[in-house]
Amino acid sequence: MNTKSQHYNPPEIAEGTQAGSDSYENLHKPSSEFDTRDEYLEHELQIMQPKRWRPNLPFRDYRFEFEDTIPALAGTIGKVVMVSAIAATFAGTLGLSDAFVLENVRYELLIVSVFILLFSGFILPTANLAGTHGPLIPLIPIVVAAGGHPMAFGLLIGAFGLILALSKGGSLLARLTSKGVCGGLLLYLGFIGTISQVKKLFTWAEDIQMTHIAFIVILATILLYALLEHFKKRWLAVPLSCLLGGATAFSLGAPFEFKTAPGLPNMNPMYWWGENTGWMLGMPTIESFVVVLPFAVLAVAMWSPDFLGHQVFQKISYPQRTEKVQMNIDDTMLSASVRQTFGSILGGSNFTSSWGTYIVPAAIAKRPIPAGAILTALFCVIAGVWGYPMDLAIWQPVLCVALIVGVFIPLLEAGMEMTREGKTTQSAAIVVFASTLVNPAFGWSLTMLLDNLGLIGCKQRSAELTHMSRWIIPLIMFVLLTLVMAMVGMLPGIPALMTNFRH
Repeated sequence: MNTKSQHYNPPEIAEGTQAGSDSYENLHKPSSEFDTRDEYLEHELQIMQPKRWRPNLPFRDYRFEFEDTIPALAGTIGKVVMVSAIAATFAGTLGLSDAFVLENVRYELLIVSVFILLFSGFILPTANLAGTHGPLIPLIPIVVAAGGHPMAFGLLIGAFGLILALSKGGSLLARLTSKGVCGGLLLYLGFIGTISQVKKLFTWAEDIQMTHIAFIVILATILLYALLEHFKKRWLAVPLSCLLGGATAFSLGAPFEFKTAPGLPNMNPMYWWGENTGWMLGMPTIESFVVVLPFAVLAVAMWSPDFLGHQVFQKISYPQRTEKVQMNIDDTMLSASVRQTFGSILGGSNFTSSWGTYIVPAAIAKRPIPAGAILTALFCVIAGVWGYPMDLAIWQPVLCVALIVGVFIPLLEAGMEMTREGKTTQSAAIVVFASTLVNPAFGWSLTMLLDNLGLIGCKQRSAELTHMSRWIIPLIMFVLLTLVMAMVGMLPGIPALMTNFRH
């Protein structure tokens, strides 16, 4: 990723001039007036003036470009996959059928489309889309075994998220996280994610007794990615890699067929929370909320490193003077919390977080959030109602290469870019080490504490921090997260402090 290149600076917003002195409509120029497509896209980012809590309308405040379809496609694929994983994990633990999984995923696609349009596309254009909280998936069986209720879990996540968003705690924690810590997180997530998807593709190929297909698909994807990088067309990596991976696997004899016919899910929340329909759990009790309390605290605490990684990736990819259009962490937490609250009440299975499979390709394509958000909502509705795109999105040759080139390799590149100067490598190494020991939330909180204390990383940065920023807030975060993880049994080799979560 060439993040040191000189970006195009349009004359009407040259250094020292405020773009806000004129409207987006007046500052907009057709792409034909620019020497390159990159110059046009960078100009669009620099002249946008998003409005919080006021209508942001297409063509008046932003435009649709072909590049917006790429993150929308990648985000839709990621949404189908991640919600399917959560619904399937719940179904397997609760003994629900595959039909439940299919119908609930369709339901979630329709629910999320409404909130994408309302927040990211209309009134909060710097709020990233509310996606899916992947790290929570391993905890679901533990929550269910403890007697936790999906609605209670979702409502508490929404409540704690609103508290953090309204207090601006998310942006505060982001400011206390150094480049080294953030870069290390990106490296860890990118590396672990890439390896995971490669393993999944080989496992799929072994199951159909055609292991060579996985090797050929990945090798072809590497060559394609290198060519796109060479020609500076990397924003096309997701659609072209999906096409290449799917076509290659199918031409080599891999089995595939469309199974999911067009249709609509049951839209009645009472159906989903009935005792003999939907989840077959009925409504939650007070005890249900008590059981999921520590898990909800952990879920929201894990938002900060996730959101921070997405915001930093945007900062690295965008040109200068685009702060107005960059993802706002507190607004993203607010929209995610509201989406989580209503989604859980309606009966959806999703647990939300910042939508990584959307924001990473959008940053690469140098596109702002709102236009692609509207297209993502449209694609989610099409996928949910039509049905057949869901089959294609979860087919391993398409799914794995999409996540590798659209999310995990870019995260690796961004992490390496952030840790190539100064004392950042020390903090990056420690956060990778600590994340490997437990998980990224533990690694982030521990390394942030050590880094801000000046034990590792830049000593000058530590000396400039106040006592509150240097050790009080980082220590509180580390102790709180470690205590919650110890309670639910997430610390390796240490039994859960609250044994009833295991039995």
